[in-house]
Amino acid sequence: MLKRKEIMEYHSTTILGIVRDGNAVIGGDGQVSLGEMIVKSNSSKVRYLADDSVLAGFAGAAADGFALLSRFEDKLQEHHDLLRAAVELAKEWRTDRYLRRLEAELAVLNEDKALLLTGVGDVLEPEDGIVAIGSGAGYALASARSMLKFGKKMPIEKIVENALMIASQICIYTNSNITVLKLNEE
Repeated sequence: MLKRKEIMEYHSTTILGIVRDGNAVIGGDGQVSLGEMIVKSNSSKVRYLADDSVLAGFAGAAADGFALLSRFEDKLQEHHDLLRAAVELAKEWRTDRYLRRLEAELAVLNEDKALLLTGVGDVLEPEDGIVAIGSGAGYALASARSMLKFGKKMPIEKIVENALMIASQICIYTNSNITVLKLNEE
């Protein structure tokens, strides 16, 4: 029987995004867990936003993640700039009573920037253009950095996919049902 505290502990997903040379790719696994139980294995937590000019993914509670994606898309429509929209969402997320309770993180990317947004007001732009959130974030991030630094020349969509597969072999809250999205896919 799940205890009350365990019911509230959602462990779900790993999201990884990379921006390199005018290209942006984001990927995520499909696992949603509740306590020690896998509830769903084929969830998609990565999306195109703003007429397919922005990639976004969330980790955390699904309803919270979707609510944040919706708010972020509203900010994009209002400000037409990824960084400005992220800062405005972070300010609102930090000060709004409803939003403060949301338990999720966002990774957002365009061709120029990769940003990580958290509920404590963080808008982080990693210097290497790689963002990772969720339960297996550290594993995916380390794998991607290693492939970019020491690996053969590989398209970034393959790096994202391979790094998430490595994370799925280490993190029990990440599976190998991977979705990868790329901006300007032809």
